[in-house]
Amino acid sequence: MPDGTPHRLPPMGEAFALPPAARKGRGAGLNPAIRFETSSREAFDDGWGTLEAAFADLPPLPTTLTPDKSKSALAWNESPDIGFDRAVNPYRGCEHGCVYCYARPSHAYLGLSPGLDFETRLIFKPEVAALLEKELRKPGYDPRPIALGSNTDPYQPVERTLKLTRAVLEVLDRFNHPVTIVTKSAGVLRDLDILAAMAKRNLARVCLSITTLDPRLARIMEPRAASPERRLAAVRDLAAAGVPAAVLAAPMIPGVNDAELETILERAAAAGATHAGYVLLRLPLEIKQLFEDWLARHMPDRAARVLSLIRQTRGGALYDSRFGVRQKGTGAYADLLAQRFAVAARRLNLERRGGGVGNLDCTQFRVPDAARKAPQTAQLALF
Repeated sequence: MPDGTPHRLPPMGEAFALPPAARKGRGAGLNPAIRFETSSREAFDDGWGTLEAAFADLPPLPTTLTPDKSKSALAWNESPDIGFDRAVNPYRGCEHGCVYCYARPSHAYLGLSPGLDFETRLIFKPEVAALLEKELRKPGYDPRPIALGSNTDPYQPVERTLKLTRAVLEVLDRFNHPVTIVTKSAGVLRDLDILAAMAKRNLARVCLSITTLDPRLARIMEPRAASPERRLAAVRDLAAAGVPAAVLAAPMIPGVNDAELETILERAAAAGATHAGYVLLRLPLEIKQLFEDWLARHMPDRAARVLSLIRQTRGGALYDSRFGVRQKGTGAYADLLAQRFAVAARRLNLERRGGGVGNLDCTQFRVPDAARKAPQTAQLALF
């Protein structure tokens, strides 16, 4: 553009998808309209081929970064089917581009599309570590494990330069505060020094999400995440350093990758994983449209079959958001998947053997310098 800013496209409906060159290396093929807006825009061809010509030569969409002005670092939840009540997300949006990512709809709260905007227009929190320290110092703070990676990946590519996740870990290490991490990136090994030290005090757990062992499928489904072999190597390195490592086979997509469930668990156990979990594909809000478009582009021969199997696990719909069933589904197909996981986990000794979030030690939490101030507090108590 004349002012030098990167070319951006407005959110669009399903009537128009970007050409392959523009979405190269991206998971989504669309930029759905933002659901909170009262009006929407749709690309329209006047019959002279002007629309096709206008977008034919678009270069691949760049990744842009915008600082977040949040006044807090901790995000709280009361969901009964999630094993933590607080989380820190240094980034909003994720460059990994996983087409199925359940966090995509959250981008609409920023006035951005859950489609290509989610993986190209990232928001980062430059003061996240300082904000977190301020919150941990509040009188009456009750320590419980903090989750990193609950919404978007804390080790997506931009972390290499911004190092916000590392800054958060440095704070948690000084406060002796327990932390759990979920990531698709071998980049977690860059912080192995901190994680190994925390693990010795029973303060850290890391979970590698492995969706498939097929590199071709991984490339089109989660284009900028680490390869499956890199993730397995990360499990091995974490375990060797004494950091309890888990595998999350997620999401399991009926007719796409669910046949790999046992193999993923076997490879992870061989690499040193101590426990495991799985989640059935979730398609809330705009993800339905994005996933259907992805299937049509990459698996046109079985798209209808895959969608039919998904509906069999969601009471005839593509998604059921009820607590307790949203992550596992219902029906015969979902029940069989749950049984397969239970049998494999038991056989491989991956049934949370001392590696669950509940086993992290919250009693060591201390506000730095508290020991030096304690004598003064004790003396004041005499008066």
